Amino acid sequence: MAGQAQFAPECHANYVALGFDPSPAKAGQTELPDRSAYFTARGSVLGQVPGTVVAAAFAVFNPTVVVPLVQAGWQRTNAGTIWAARQAGAVAHLTRLLGPAPSGVSEIADVLLDACEPLPLAGRALFAGQRALEVPDEPVARLWRATDMWREYRGDSHIVAWAAEGLDAVEIGLLGDLYWGLAPRAHTAGRGWSAEQLAWGEQRLSGRGLLDGDRLSAEGFALRDHIEVRTDALVAPGLEVIGDRLDAVIDRLLPWGAAIVAAGGYLSPAVRFTRAAATVVGSA
Repeated sequence: MAGQAQFAPECHANYVALGFDPSPAKAGQTELPDRSAYFTARGSVLGQVPGTVVAAAFAVFNPTVVVPLVQAGWQRTNAGTIWAARQAGAVAHLTRLLGPAPSGVSEIADVLLDACEPLPLAGRALFAGQRALEVPDEPVARLWRATDMWREYRGDSHIVAWAAEGLDAVEIGLLGDLYWGLAPRAHTAGRGWSAEQLAWGEQRLSGRGLLDGDRLSAEGFALRDHIEVRTDALVAPGLEVIGDRLDAVIDRLLPWGAAIVAAGGYLSPAVRFTRAAATVVGSA
């Protein structure tokens, strides 16, 4: 529900209107993001900050790539303007795919927004930035904001979990690719790291006994699985607020997600995780 903003033609049209480059490639009815627009738009919740701050918050991308792309973005627009463009494009995209008033949208949005209230801000820069922004009144817009806040909270919490295990950005990416059954470097290679940096990351992981050739060792799988479980645990306070309404929320969200995918509103896994696509997808 939230990740579709990275691939929505409506978002990219809004960014082009601000002076950003068009999407560098299309995949069916989705458009892969211009990376300057991606980092600037999603990072705009932090304010008009230097690229080093955006790189720190996104965590998994090579800062030497992120910094000049954000700097170029701020030469074209400001944080408030591109945030508005991102939100408007995402909402227009969802409205086109799901209709202007999906059944139960207001109720689901309210439940998800209420569940954000107890979630801690500490260590969650993108989530905190989202919380500081006004939530719109229109139902589909409220739904998108609610799901985007949850997406950022879980992503921020994932960073907390892997950093606590002494991993760096390259290492968690390499472990994650294999954990999700992808080819080595399948997604991480698109995050701006050089072949040398990736190879050195693999050497470090092998030295810790976390890799066995181009596969996860038993220890590597256990560590990566522990990080996923720990991330889920950090989301638990919000789920406790939802309580026995969780099944009803899922029963609404799953068909909407399936409708988005069926309409071509999100990349299929086969497209998303090719190395060619990863060089421009740039999603964390």
